[in-house]
Amino acid sequence: MRKLSTVLLAGLVVTAGAGTALAADKTEISVSRFFGACEADYGSVTDVTKANGECGIITALINKFNAESTTTVVKPEIVEWPGYDQLTARIRSGEPPVISVMHEAVISNYSSRGLLEPLDEDFAKAGIDVNDMTDAARQGVTKDGKIFAMPFDTHTWLWHINMNLFKQAGLVDEAGKPILPKSTEELFAQAEQFKQKTGKPYFISTLANETAFYTRTFDTLLYQQNADFFADPNKVNFSSPEAKGALQLLSDIYTKDYTTKNQDYAASVSSFAAGDGGVFICGTWLVDTYDQEAKKEGVALSNGYAVMPFPQIYSGSPRVWADGHSWVLLKQDLSDAQRASAIEFMKFLWDNNYEWARTGHLPIRKSIIDSDQFKALPFRADLAPLAVNGTALPSAVKLQFSIQDIEGEEVGSAMRGDKPVDQALADAESRINELLANAK
Repeated sequence: MRKLSTVLLAGLVVTAGAGTALAADKTEISVSRFFGACEADYGSVTDVTKANGECGIITALINKFNAESTTTVVKPEIVEWPGYDQLTARIRSGEPPVISVMHEAVISNYSSRGLLEPLDEDFAKAGIDVNDMTDAARQGVTKDGKIFAMPFDTHTWLWHINMNLFKQAGLVDEAGKPILPKSTEELFAQAEQFKQKTGKPYFISTLANETAFYTRTFDTLLYQQNADFFADPNKVNFSSPEAKGALQLLSDIYTKDYTTKNQDYAASVSSFAAGDGGVFICGTWLVDTYDQEAKKEGVALSNGYAVMPFPQIYSGSPRVWADGHSWVLLKQDLSDAQRASAIEFMKFLWDNNYEWARTGHLPIRKSIIDSDQFKALPFRADLAPLAVNGTALPSAVKLQFSIQDIEGEEVGSAMRGDKPVDQALADAESRINELLANAK
């Protein structure tokens, strides 16, 4: 959840191999990942069921793989989110990792320049049934008709809700469910009621030092209005009544003091846990973390946490912003043993996708989403429709993270009142279209 600078990939050449043989029967492969560092808590954990949260589960998964594999040792390399500047630098130097985690929105930046290995044949040989991939996952890793990554999850935008404060505000129904707004008018009425009853803002928002909140929320509001703002993948269109209405809504939320202000990601995560507001608009990756927090006694979320898909403020569509984490194989001079080890690790992640889905991210396998085991996890019945309603930008749109960065900067400038809404939309459109024109 950090700000991403523009990634420049043109002209990259990979010449060096990666990974070294540790012994006659063990091959080492490097795996670059974000998701944080938590060796103190999970460095020796191999029972994945004992791990929680993104960092804990991925650490335990790698530990389990290394403990069980007779042929491969994974050497994890932890990078700051999202890690693409560092990955690009390593590719330039000829020393890329064997495998790297990568957002699906970024894959085409690398695959279109020949920097990733297509994996269709490897998956078929390893017994990875691509027909079991969800539509969102398969579309996310398929570029120009080829699969370039192992999908790991679909993550999307949610409302994390403090039910203790919602009860105080009178916003809980007879069944114990949160009462969520179904229109902009209801949104403002609830926000004012919440503020009057609790003395706290309705929303906790990540508004400082990054752009992700602005882009993901704005895109969701556009999707709900069926605004096809990337009908042409080479040109964005924000000059629509739908775009103006969505941005004005965000501006009004800020102006009316219905949200926290000046909080970065870490501060907003902690602020929700401390009970500083009613709704934290953020992603699937925090579901397990907050569920565990709510099981503690004497904290703000004690027995009072719920999570729901982003409610449908506009009547057009239930769609919501989504992306996915995936694992790519970097193109380089790999030995047969190194490539086999890389696919072995990807197959292990495929087989253990349920464990990763405990974070709150949606599984990438239809068989897991349909399983009783997954449905038994907390809140999954409410979140399951996101496997269908989660929406990404069209795969043909290039430089998606850079686009999202620009969009977030301009949406943020209008929400905070630094620019008029019309100017921010025009500036976002012109900056993005200039970027795409120069990328051709």
